[in-house]
Amino acid sequence: MTDSAITPFSLAVPQQAIDDLHARLARVRWADEAPDAPWAYGASLAFMREMVEHWRLRHDWRATEAALNAWPQFRTRIDGIDLHFLHVQGKGPAPRPLLLSHGWPGSILEFLKLIPLLTDPAAHGGDAADAFTVVVPSLPGYTLSFREGQPRMALPAIGAMFDTLMRERLGYDRYFAQGGDWGSFVTAWLAANRAQHLRGIHLNFLPLRRDAAMFANPSVAEQRYIGELEAFLKEETGYQWIQGTRPQTLAFALADSPVGLAAWIAEKYRAWTDCGGDPRNALSMDEMLDNISLYWFTNCIGASFWPYYARMHAQWPIDGRIEVPTGYCEFPREILRPPREAAERVFNIRRWTVEKKGGHFAALEQPAVLAREIRTFFRDLP
Repeated sequence: MTDSAITPFSLAVPQQAIDDLHARLARVRWADEAPDAPWAYGASLAFMREMVEHWRLRHDWRATEAALNAWPQFRTRIDGIDLHFLHVQGKGPAPRPLLLSHGWPGSILEFLKLIPLLTDPAAHGGDAADAFTVVVPSLPGYTLSFREGQPRMALPAIGAMFDTLMRERLGYDRYFAQGGDWGSFVTAWLAANRAQHLRGIHLNFLPLRRDAAMFANPSVAEQRYIGELEAFLKEETGYQWIQGTRPQTLAFALADSPVGLAAWIAEKYRAWTDCGGDPRNALSMDEMLDNISLYWFTNCIGASFWPYYARMHAQWPIDGRIEVPTGYCEFPREILRPPREAAERVFNIRRWTVEKKGGHFAALEQPAVLAREIRTFFRDLP
């Protein structure tokens, strides 16, 4: 691949890799579990037994592969990375370019329900004038943008790569951008550092500093958020510390054990979705296993940790106030929900919507709601 070429891509996992996965699942050695409270100390043994049985006997990877291959996929080399992306043309009188960025432990698969709502709104009860041409990259180091031994990329480098993709490779001089999780950091970095290229941004997670300097004289709403933040930092950030300090050590375990990988990700599906304690209330078992399988087959889990390491060993990646028009959609089971007054110190908030249902994986959990918010906010921006 030359440094500027864009080549079509289609995923074809070797049957040998699928057979190896099933063989590993058939000989799992189960961990013991404290008898008093499933999920209290991490992934539930009973849930994991059900997930592994489904993965081994009923999950159809070839169907997932075919669903992904139904969309136009490509690769192009940027800064030494063979960057994988979907590029789906909009159906309407004047589709506008939109960059969608995922996070961890996500992938482009989480956008498959959202894409048709954005690219062909008329086919889903919307207005063709709201159509977008959608570009969905796999983050460098994640799934189909990963190869063994490739350079690791921090968030600013990822943002710069995505801007190169949009402008130099695809020819979109100005575009819209949307993201959650690490994708919200990438989107915000673009707005802070490539503002002249952005027409507007939309977030379903707010990348705000987590320090007291943000709240010198906290309001009632900010005091509520500070309490939530303290609880989150105490009880919910163990994964960040190990991924951010010793990613390589953890990678050995999760690259060798599909059950370990599944437990590490499934616990986040329970903690971060609007599921009432059972992740199957928010996502189907197949939706969870589709993503987990993509991580397994690409053997990318160690590289996917890198943004955590880079974040913990560098300055906060978003500096200064962002003036690009910003829309935000808050879902009730999001990891953190800063109040609007805090967000407005950093972002030029033009639309702020609070939803009644949904969590961290908005594109998977509430694709119709997220599509509506994206279309509504971007509709009137020049």
